[in-house]
Amino acid sequence: MYRAMPVAACLVAIACASTVPRRSLGASGLIDVGVAQIDITPDEPIRLTGYGSRTRPSERVEQRLRAKALAFGRDHEKPAVLIAADLVGVPRRMTDDLARRLQKAGIATGHLAVSVTHTHTGPSIAGVLPFIFTTPVTADEQMVIDRYSVGLVDKLERVALAALADRRPSRVAWGQGTASFAANRRVLKDGRWIAFGVTVDGAVDRDLPVLAVRGADGALRAVLASYACHATTLEGKDNFVHGDWPGVAKELIEQRHPGSIAIVTIGTGADANPNPRGGGLADVERNAREFATEVDRVLSSTLRPIVSPPTGRIRTLQLALGPFRSRTEEPQTVSYPVQTWTFGNDLAMVFLGGEVVADYGLRLKRELDRTRLWINAYSNDVAFYVPSRRMIPEGGYEVEASMVYYGHPARLAETTEDLIVRTVHDLLPSGYKRP
Repeated sequence: MYRAMPVAACLVAIACASTVPRRSLGASGLIDVGVAQIDITPDEPIRLTGYGSRTRPSERVEQRLRAKALAFGRDHEKPAVLIAADLVGVPRRMTDDLARRLQKAGIATGHLAVSVTHTHTGPSIAGVLPFIFTTPVTADEQMVIDRYSVGLVDKLERVALAALADRRPSRVAWGQGTASFAANRRVLKDGRWIAFGVTVDGAVDRDLPVLAVRGADGALRAVLASYACHATTLEGKDNFVHGDWPGVAKELIEQRHPGSIAIVTIGTGADANPNPRGGGLADVERNAREFATEVDRVLSSTLRPIVSPPTGRIRTLQLALGPFRSRTEEPQTVSYPVQTWTFGNDLAMVFLGGEVVADYGLRLKRELDRTRLWINAYSNDVAFYVPSRRMIPEGGYEVEASMVYYGHPARLAETTEDLIVRTVHDLLPSGYKRP
């Protein structure tokens, strides 16, 4: 029997909600911020995605899934909304649909960012990893996926509007931590990919940035934190709904800070798996506890204030595919979103689409001012892996095999990394370049 955990009658939970945004007190270092969350747990058995080996719909719900939103700025400041959801991905058409709806609420292009935790024990989404399953989805199963996907857009709109309605003067600050459980998973032999595993000297980004939102009274209202690691502690044999380590980490943070809402995004960790993994919920708890404990340590340290709401910019690139096996095949491209938010001179956030490997985050932190840089991947459109120039000649899953599951005929060209990095540079103000 498919049994879900009990839920509150009201799906949207708003911290200290306010129906009319109040004016922030810029001179006092406060900016208007709203926070909200909504339950996005499937209400019926559904094929879970992230692993192709599963053959049947989900058996039960072990942990409820959430979408959470932060809204920054007053109406005349062009407010911005970040949504982070316990999902494997979102397609660009879903993000675009949501953006069109939120235009009525004053959310301009570039001021909406949608990120996912990339949990591999979450529901299939129409248009994401359409060819991953070795056992094809039946017509009835596809109807469930489509029904869930349609309802999901409605819920994401609702949580964004709830966060906008909750805006109130707040103190915002951020700091940087680290965590150790991410491990490079690409095993090479003679310069070529041969398997998944643990490569101790492989590229990995261990930074764990933390942003805190406190009310004018000092009470913690929201925590946003990020880490560059797959949410793959659980495996294909685990056919139940769960948020993996990000889901449990959020619960731990909220338990330790009653009244707050915890939000997690994922950095450039497409070639990193949790270590340990495969030990079921015990390993999930271990990884989540390390993350949550480091968040607590950063929260107790001296944080750097943010005194301006973000200004967003977004650009859609056309990334080349190839080479193809036949010279007669026409060159093809795939669209790719690159987005930046700059909180004045205090912090620059980068939102990259797809499953981005660690080389990107590490390079951007070398070339830009890493002391004011926060990089999110899995944002706005999760349509393929994004390997680095160094990695492409090595081949393997992140370079080639995964493209089949996403429905693309070839790997990305070696020009990809330079184009994406150059675009990030172009979108950020010159003040964020390294001196």
